[in-house]
Amino acid sequence: MMIFKRLAVVAVFLVLSGCYMPIRFDSEIDINRSGYYTFIFDGYLAKVELYQDLKDGKIDREEELLQVQQIKEDFERDSAVSGFQYYEKGHFRVKYERAGDLLQAKTMTFFRRNEYILGISYNSETGQISMLGKSLSRDIKDRLRESGLDTSGELRVFTDANVVSHNATTVKPFPSKGPDYKMYTWKIQNLLAPTPALKIQAR
Repeated sequence: MMIFKRLAVVAVFLVLSGCYMPIRFDSEIDINRSGYYTFIFDGYLAKVELYQDLKDGKIDREEELLQVQQIKEDFERDSAVSGFQYYEKGHFRVKYERAGDLLQAKTMTFFRRNEYILGISYNSETGQISMLGKSLSRDIKDRLRESGLDTSGELRVFTDANVVSHNATTVKPFPSKGPDYKMYTWKIQNLLAPTPALKIQAR
């Protein structure tokens, strides 16, 4: 039984070996009805593979620092990154801010397409903009928590557009941004919380 459990944990980390995982964060997205957006993320991430290798004692301090430097260089190649600081056990803090016209760009992905944590996309056929966090199976979530990794934080979306669907924790008017603005808030307690999702009609 213990061997089976260990193999299951290994399988999970093989699936997520190239992934970054949010640990604690505060994030905001502002999308107006014309498709202009700003996205801000300030929080702590973990490199899943590095975390597990350190936990299992598979790499030494020298290899750890080498991988951290590679991660730092990877993030700092993106002009949206304004801060990077490493802590320990594969955990680091990053500040990220991006803005643009989603109707022109079509997509915005944090951190990037092959390191997906959260994305916004525009469908020109329906005229709808979708915001969606990364979805993981319950089994993977359970295994990550058993390994010592979990997530918590708050995501806020501000918009004056017509919201077609959402699963926000709370919704309230936010007139300081404009007469039709509302704030949609997701309070993420742990990995078992529903994946944040919202869909709006851009025009």
